[in-house]
Amino acid sequence: MNIIRSFNNWRRYRDTVSELNRLSNRELGDLGISRSDIPYIARKSNTAGM
Repeated sequence: MNIIRSFNNWRRYRDTVSELNRLSNRELGDLGISRSDIPYIARKSNTAGM
């Protein structure tokens, strides 16, 4: 069960990073996010639902 949970967490992290990377710098700026913040935000959002 732990392996499945870990895989799902990794997949959500990867999907979040991918979605945020698709945004332009202006769109990220409108959200108050810089490109260097993306990994942190993805990790944070991945644990928020747990």
